[in-house]
Amino acid sequence: MNEIKIFCPATIANLNCGFDVMGLCLEGIGDEMIIRKVAEKGIRITKITGADLPLETEKNVAGVAALALLNSNAINGVAIDFGFEIEIHKKIKAGSGIGSSSASAAGAVFGINELLGRPFTKHQLVDFAMKGEAVASGCEHADNVAPCVLGGFTLVRGYNPLDVIKIESPSEIYAVVLHPHIEVKTSDSRAVLSPTVTLKNAITQWGNLGGLIAGLYTKDYGLIGRSLNDVIVEPARKHLIPNFDKVKNVALQNGALGAGISGAGPSIFALCKGETVANTVAKSMSDAYADTKIPFDIHISKVNDEGTKII
Repeated sequence: MNEIKIFCPATIANLNCGFDVMGLCLEGIGDEMIIRKVAEKGIRITKITGADLPLETEKNVAGVAALALLNSNAINGVAIDFGFEIEIHKKIKAGSGIGSSSASAAGAVFGINELLGRPFTKHQLVDFAMKGEAVASGCEHADNVAPCVLGGFTLVRGYNPLDVIKIESPSEIYAVVLHPHIEVKTSDSRAVLSPTVTLKNAITQWGNLGGLIAGLYTKDYGLIGRSLNDVIVEPARKHLIPNFDKVKNVALQNGALGAGISGAGPSIFALCKGETVANTVAKSMSDAYADTKIPFDIHISKVNDEGTKII
């Protein structure tokens, strides 16, 4: 196999109580990439559609992630005497809060790993993809790239060494994502956060995180809903998103299990039990956001348990 076309899904990170450690993978929303073997060694980004992003390998998240893989000395000691060209067809807008940069980083390492005969595990690919993610956000974090590579819900238990646990989604979980056509840069949204939290808030937050994990494993939708509460990050960030409180409140009033900021924003997500509830919630969120006069997209998605995949 000398060429591969892949689907790189969008993701929701943080999930309210799981800042920088929780994420989930979306179905049907994502980028496409074409990766091919070429005679010349190295990595080249040859084409980007749908976004104004750098073609220079060292400045592109996909290029940096791919270089991290190729420069690893863990490819069973086999020298690679060829290179790769990458085409990126962006359908996730940069700064949308649903993992645009992570889709590119994850897609690059997934595709190259396939063309090399899968010398790396998916968990190792997460580590490489994090190197690319750092180009966009300024730091290595896996809450988007982990679900993008592995699928389902993921928990990042630790970073030194990287320890990621995949959690299969309860079958009735649907996600609604409202994406306003404004950009909130990850670096800006991190700048508003305090480096310290009160003990009271910390206890509340880790209780909710434990509850969310337990709810996912036991398929207890009520517990999932009670746990989707963020007392640390959301209060500091929500002013960056017009009509956030109104949209969140109508989502909850119309049956959502929980709602919050997707990643760094500006997208707002809601988790729902069942497609019927998700459709009702999506309409209520759309109506509430229409008051802003800001254009937006609305997505309804099941949780994608496969992650990045070959088309």
